Amino acid sequence: MKKYIYGILTMLWCGLMTTACSDNDYTELDKGHDVLTLTANQAAEVLNEANHASEAITLNWTTGTNNGTGNRIYYTLEIAPSGSNFNNAYVPVDHETQVYSWTANQESLNALLLEKFGGAEGQSVALDARVTAMVSGSDEVQTSTASFSATPYTPVTTTLYLVGDATPSGWDAAHATEMKRTDNGQFTWEGNLRVGSFKFLTTLGEWVPSYNKGTDDKMVLRNSFDEPDEQWQVTEDHYYQVKVNLLTREMSCVQTDGEAPRFDNLYFVGQPTGWGFVKMQKDPLDPFLFRYGRFFESGNGGEFKFGTSEGAWENMLKATQPNAPYTDTSMAFIAGYDPDNKWFLQESETGKAYKICVDIRSDKERMMMREFIPYEMIYLVGDATPCGWDLGNATAMTATDSPYIFTWTGKLGTGELKFSCDKRSDWNGAWLMNAYGNGVEPTGEEERAMFIDKSDDYLKGQYLDINIGDIDNKWRIMSAGTYTITVNQLEETVSIVKN
Repeated sequence: MKKYIYGILTMLWCGLMTTACSDNDYTELDKGHDVLTLTANQAAEVLNEANHASEAITLNWTTGTNNGTGNRIYYTLEIAPSGSNFNNAYVPVDHETQVYSWTANQESLNALLLEKFGGAEGQSVALDARVTAMVSGSDEVQTSTASFSATPYTPVTTTLYLVGDATPSGWDAAHATEMKRTDNGQFTWEGNLRVGSFKFLTTLGEWVPSYNKGTDDKMVLRNSFDEPDEQWQVTEDHYYQVKVNLLTREMSCVQTDGEAPRFDNLYFVGQPTGWGFVKMQKDPLDPFLFRYGRFFESGNGGEFKFGTSEGAWENMLKATQPNAPYTDTSMAFIAGYDPDNKWFLQESETGKAYKICVDIRSDKERMMMREFIPYEMIYLVGDATPCGWDLGNATAMTATDSPYIFTWTGKLGTGELKFSCDKRSDWNGAWLMNAYGNGVEPTGEEERAMFIDKSDDYLKGQYLDINIGDIDNKWRIMSAGTYTITVNQLEETVSIVKN
């Protein structure tokens, strides 16, 4: 009796083991001696990037046979140029089970033709496909082949950049303004454009290939310097949305309201001002930046933060830790009163001048503060000045009791004027320029001056979307005569008054 029971248990155990080691899918689908058959269903023979996501080819195959064993069948799919005997084949399915098809869209098939098989744009490539089936535990090999062909395209660039004197980066190809890629051949960008011209580069730092304005207002690919270099024109300073579709060669550049700063004003508030609100100056180039230059008398340091409305203690920009050092750039917008973290200027850090720049971009707020060491002399440069554009012999101003303020009285002719702080011979040094544009006449009263040091990486880093190396704003003197000029390099103001 015991032997009978042991025999039954042994049979049940073996049955369970057989079930576990077999593939029920193949037992159920076993058709006796099904012939492995591969078929190619082609949706597109001539590939087009405009339809890059659409299906190009689907390869289907039958199950083949496991000869009724119920064992797994493993499939391998190979694709290769016709007549190559599948040497250096592409293998998208490699010894896998329960896989009976493979599909490629136009973009992936195009990449396969160009990158793997050395295809060329506009030339049809004939391909062979082969599926191989092998049954687990058997040396038998089943194969089936099918053929198809496809004609590839050359894909357009995956990167695109704005360049030109109308753009934030100016004509600096190495720092051209990058556009956002939204789909194959489609790019967008939003930001401030100035009066001037622009075109598109495909590679940062490389002038060709570029996309230029064609005779039909469509975009045209420029591959060499011998080809026309027509550009688009911006006729009004404004915030623009630029959209590009390289596949249809269409470009649109339209004015839009865009993202505006949350606040029109910003105020320095703290112990150095007796907790009074001192209005900061909005940057002439970037409306999200606010600037403040101040000499902090010895012993007059302490806590400070920034208000967004005069006299209001809510909606302030504050440090992210208590008693933050002035070198800590981290800043947070606080809608209520708490937390009330502030920066702290130590007593040993007073008796010096500092320039502060605050960036109010949402979720990107920054407080940038650095000691300012005044330049020993300021110089007049331009064809309106006595020495013209001879920077080496530029006209020196006169120092005053303040190391920050210089004056000059003399004759100016008609023409342009700006101020050099260092007479750097390559013209990429420190300048005081017209804050209201290029070629704008002085007001005759104290007005903003724009300080730019084209060699200072710290200052350049404050501008996220603007290449200050291309800024060259000058005043235009419309009436010759004797003028008195006063420059304050700490507060960045100038007055150009005709006597």
